[in-house]
Amino acid sequence: MLKDVLSENFAKSGIFEIEDQHGLLRGTITLPSCTSELYFQGAHLTRWQPTGHEPVLFLSERSAFLPGKAIRGGVPIIFPWFGPRSATPSSSRTDGPSHGFARTADWQLRSATVGGDSISLELSLGPDDVSRGLGYDNFLLTYKLTIGAELLLQLKVENHSDNALHFEEALHTYLMVGDTKQITIAGLADTEYLDKTDGFKRKLEKESRLVLTGETDRPYVNTEAAVALTDPVLKRTITVSKENSRTTVIWNPWSELTAKMADMSPGGWTRMVCIESANAGENSITLEPGAEHTLETRIVTLNSSDA
Repeated sequence: MLKDVLSENFAKSGIFEIEDQHGLLRGTITLPSCTSELYFQGAHLTRWQPTGHEPVLFLSERSAFLPGKAIRGGVPIIFPWFGPRSATPSSSRTDGPSHGFARTADWQLRSATVGGDSISLELSLGPDDVSRGLGYDNFLLTYKLTIGAELLLQLKVENHSDNALHFEEALHTYLMVGDTKQITIAGLADTEYLDKTDGFKRKLEKESRLVLTGETDRPYVNTEAAVALTDPVLKRTITVSKENSRTTVIWNPWSELTAKMADMSPGGWTRMVCIESANAGENSITLEPGAEHTLETRIVTLNSSDA
């Protein structure tokens, strides 16, 4: 069995265990610094809880843990397009699943290395029948997660083709909050965004601290700034910083859209917000033959009592 092979090659007794959960393979991490869970389908991190903190990632209790089905919550990997597929400079095709194929593909675990109070996992995804059917061949994705008291995520894209590779990408991070209506998000003032809830109108963020008051779906463009989420209910601040990312997406479905989502409970929207490090739309990436690109995001949590 694949589980036994992976366990023999990569498991670390009491630290990194591999198990079959919901019919999917999952790695569980137990360290003095944190606990965490990662599904190999989608290389999908679904849990990260630093010691002394509430869980940092939101995971819907109604998520469908099924082969080929996206998980609602955690950190889905978005590639090679963001949202519905649209025509690109290199293709006129518009077929394919929302947010691409990477988040439901079976990734290969390549290494698991314990160092100090953290563990580094490396997974990879290459072309398969699904990606080739959608027109994507001759690429390699490598995903490195360094998991401990802080969380570092690095997604590398390599172009092994003789032609340019055009793509969008995101680490679609769902953060758990005490009450969505009470949080504030800083770091995006004076940044332009596309308001998807208002006909994709281009607007300028005028507030130094964003407060969510309804459905929010905003790709903030041309920004490399770190974003800080202040949560007065859970009494903590979560900082999301990034490198090689020019888009930051803020998303919350609010009540009306949530009611249409089978994999979210009616009140799920009150306990989450997505702060996504991305390259999408006008910030999409074109890689020349033989080139590579690495998107990086770092998440740090500080309790108010630790300040």
